[in-house]
Amino acid sequence: MTQSYVIIGDGIAGSSAAETLREEAPEADVTVITDEGEALYNRILIKEFAKGKLPEAPISIHDESWYDDRDIELELNTLVTNIDPDGHTVSTHDGETYEYDKLLIATGGTPTQLPVENSDADGVHHFWTFQDARNIREHIEEADTATIVGAGLLGIDLAAICGAQKVDGNYLMRGDSWWRYALDQEGADIMHDAMRERGVTPVFQSGVDHFETDDDGHVTTTVDPNGEEFDSDFVGIAIGLDFNLELLQNFEIEMDDGVVVDKYMRTSAEDIFAAGDLTRYYDVILGEHAQNGSWGSAKEQGTIAAKNMIDPETDEFRWVSSYSITHFDFPFLSFGHPTLGEDSVSKKYSETEWRRLAIKDGKIVGGVLIGDLAPQSGYKQLMREETFVGDQKEALLKEKFSADDIAATQEQ
Repeated sequence: MTQSYVIIGDGIAGSSAAETLREEAPEADVTVITDEGEALYNRILIKEFAKGKLPEAPISIHDESWYDDRDIELELNTLVTNIDPDGHTVSTHDGETYEYDKLLIATGGTPTQLPVENSDADGVHHFWTFQDARNIREHIEEADTATIVGAGLLGIDLAAICGAQKVDGNYLMRGDSWWRYALDQEGADIMHDAMRERGVTPVFQSGVDHFETDDDGHVTTTVDPNGEEFDSDFVGIAIGLDFNLELLQNFEIEMDDGVVVDKYMRTSAEDIFAAGDLTRYYDVILGEHAQNGSWGSAKEQGTIAAKNMIDPETDEFRWVSSYSITHFDFPFLSFGHPTLGEDSVSKKYSETEWRRLAIKDGKIVGGVLIGDLAPQSGYKQLMREETFVGDQKEALLKEKFSADDIAATQEQ
């Protein structure tokens, strides 16, 4: 009998799964259901669009004809309202029902709302979808002042958008530095200086108490818990994601700050898989469950899920993720899980070159490189091979590092 596969979500995880299913199961029925109004687009490039550096055209990856050409049924603007795991069906807001043999949940997340007064005012933006980017670009081109909230990888995108659009901004951070769990002070200061050069001022030990608005409901001022006021024609908030788990509340499935999946991307519910941001997946390199929302990780998860939907337990998810930033005059890259581990090594090489490695049980589990990214391949190789490096910390920080530096040392 013809197998029927249903995918909820058309981000990179869902789309990669659909492509893999069609390639490896050419006779199967494949359906992709998404509540967005457009097919897959490049979430990495939408920040360049918002900065005014790219037109819309290069952002789209697939148009609707891509799905038609592959005989994949695409349902846009369609909200799944119920999953019946016993009946193997999903239902949508318009009364349609889809039967499945295997189901993939790739619904991602929704930006976390800041729980303060006027956080929903006109002019307060979150940055996740292509439509968010369109709204940000339209608004920031008319703004003179901005406030950014959220000292992480999405927050710095918003700060860079302000800089590119020549809007004076204040970047409010709760701690003493940007991304304080992954960078030491030397590394963070390189990022702080780069922000200042683009007209964005880091403000430490701060946050948001409330926003003030004008008579039309448009944000005008951000007030922090210390009572300090910041002019804010534009506000960008990036404090994390709330995973879209509502569909999973009505039946038994293991969750732990996300959907728990094994190394084959299977959930605890029979014939239901999950991939992308909302997964708490088993990282076979780390040896424990973890989360990672990078584009490459989500893409690979979708591919691996699809392969195991077709032929169970044939491919495990084994991946070293990476995330790069190109906003400044120097490159920036993080890989793996740079906020984990009980040990670390770091070193500054110049005013714009620094690196840090996170170590757990004597093995590299993640890192951050600023300036020179060439050593990343060696570090990732050691991570993939689960090489013990705990006694070779000095060698790890060699300026022209390669994995052979560790291997050669161990052989002596």
